[in-house]
Amino acid sequence: MTLTHQDEDVRRALRALADARSSVRLKAALAVGTTPDDRFVDPLVERCAVEPEFFVRDMLTWALTRHPEALTLPRVLVELGSERPQARSQALHTLSKIGDRRAWPAITHAHLTDADDEVARAAWRTAVLLVPEGEEPALAVTLAGLLGRGEHETQLSLSRALIGLGDVILPVLETAAGHPDPGVRAHALATRRILRDPDTGFAYAIEEAKRVVALDGAPGEGD
Repeated sequence: MTLTHQDEDVRRALRALADARSSVRLKAALAVGTTPDDRFVDPLVERCAVEPEFFVRDMLTWALTRHPEALTLPRVLVELGSERPQARSQALHTLSKIGDRRAWPAITHAHLTDADDEVARAAWRTAVLLVPEGEEPALAVTLAGLLGRGEHETQLSLSRALIGLGDVILPVLETAAGHPDPGVRAHALATRRILRDPDTGFAYAIEEAKRVVALDGAPGEGD
């Protein structure tokens, strides 16, 4: 079978996506997104699962968004069940960029509570973007159940996700503010502070909340 110039361009681009040099991979992803071809969808998704450089992964996601949703959405959804944490996190990130609310049912409790922080953080961001009207309170309950999890960046991501839901989070933050774990209480107080005053930095809010919690002691103490 005779290869056309277009066929050869596709093959060249696919080889470049796996090149050892990140600069070549980045240019290849840009080229693939600039001139979409249905044959790129599977290779792009597969590369997202193994690409080590963040900025290249971001370009791969952009390239996917340049292809028809009828092709990309089903293929990306498959990756949510991957055993590779990076495949799951990048698929969730890509879904947030595609922005199709039909993907909402595929974002499960398992994703929101994934043991891998990168997967969980991507799930939180994507869930807040795609949550259907009326389901925000239930999502707020799930996310509030994770308050106190992880280090600074993870807690910041969770606070941002909760705040993205708006005032619907106030009741769950009130409940969390009485949690026996001081880390949970501090995180809840810090999140509420930022919701009320968006100009407050997270680092300041969480340290201030920790001081308040330390001074107040455990819930019910002294009763």
